[in-house]
Parts: sequence; structure tokens; C-alpha cells
Amino acid sequence: MSQEENIFIAKRKLVDAIYRSANLEGIAVTFAQTIDILNDINVEGVKPSEIGKVCCLRDAWHYIIDNINAKLDLAFLEELHQFVTKTELPYKYVGVIRYDDVLISGTTWRPEIPNPEKLHTELIDMLKIENSTDRALSIMLWIMRSQIFKDGNKRVAMLVANKILIENGCGIVSVPVELDGTFKSMLVEYYESSNMRNIKEWLYDNCIDGVNRTIEKEWKFIILYRQRKE
Repeated sequence: MSQEENIFIAKRKLVDAIYRSANLEGIAVTFAQTIDILNDINVEGVKPSEIGKVCCLRDAWHYIIDNINAKLDLAFLEELHQFVTKTELPYKYVGVIRYDDVLISGTTWRPEIPNPEKLHTELIDMLKIENSTDRALSIMLWIMRSQIFKDGNKRVAMLVANKILIENGCGIVSVPVELDGTFKSMLVEYYESSNMRNIKEWLYDNCIDGVNRTIEKEWKFIILYRQRKE
């Protein structure tokens, strides 16, 4: 589809994308509550901190849509992180590449403290991936595993993937609420192995909306070709 068509779809799917992302982060809001929060309606039973996180996701989505053709670099990731975490993290961590250790739930694996120069080089290399969907999912998973920031990495990663997909007319990526558990299990497996093949194929099959399925055979071929090379 064209970029304009994909932006239209993104705006129509915005509430659903925010609802899914919020639940992925353990923010227990219903779809109806998400709609009310985004419409500035008071929602009983939802903590102000959780309302703030939902509003931050809204602002971050508006940012990527308004800057859909902006250059994707570390500065863009830092800016996006500010939108995502401005109400929940101490100021010293907002929009700042992580400089201390972090723990990951569900695994004893620990990511190294990020080196900005190494991150820059790795991002440039992945931006060269020719297939837009492959590029989007690869960069998304790389951000998650690198744990570039103190918190909010999955949210930033998902938003970046959507920027790439929308920019190239390739749909929207979000994890359905009913598949949260499967995704998190596969994510831990990826963290520990650094092999993103299985989770990337699963994401394509289950988490991308608006994609033209006529290109599915081409996508599967790319995955199988890479498996043979590796």
C-alpha cells in the first residue's frame, strides 16, 4: 500500500495499538478504558500512573506519524524514549542511553551496558536490510534485546518498527492481548540465544495487520534463505 494509506490505517488502529502495547507492559486497562483515557474522560479504578503511561503511548504514536520520514538514528530513539517514559522514570533516565545494569524478568541472562558507538554501528548495519518488514522486525528485536534504555524498551522498539512499516506501506505491528504470554516466552528464548529467526517469523504470522499477504511467499523465502546461510 502507499504510505498515505498506511498512515490512514495506523490512525484507525491507533486505539487498538495503544491498548495492546499497554497490556504488553502490564498496564491493566480494558479497550473501553483505553478509549476513555485517550478522550480525557475520568476512568475509575485505573491508577493515575497507568493513565499517564497510556497518554505517553498516544503522544509517542503521534510523534512517529508526524515524523514518519524522519531519519532513524540513536537521536530519534532517544527522542521517542522521552515521549514514552516522561511520566514514569526519574529525569536522569529519560531519553538517556542506559549506563548501568538492568534485570530481565524470566531469565538469568543479562544484557551488557550499551556502548553508544557500537549501537550506532549496529543500527546502521540493520538499516541496510533490503526487505522493509524484515528490517522493521530485526531492529525492533535488536532494541528489545539490547535494552538500550533503563525501561520502556519494548514500547520504543514496537514504535520504531511501526515507523519503518508505515513509512514503507507494510502494515502495523502489535501483539494481540491473548498472545502476550506466547510472545514473552519467545522473547526470553530470543534473549538467551540471540537467534531471532523463530520469533521474527512468529511476529509476521501473528502480529502484523494490514499486510499484503500476497508477499508472504517472498517473506518466507527470505527467512529460509537466511537460515541456510547461517
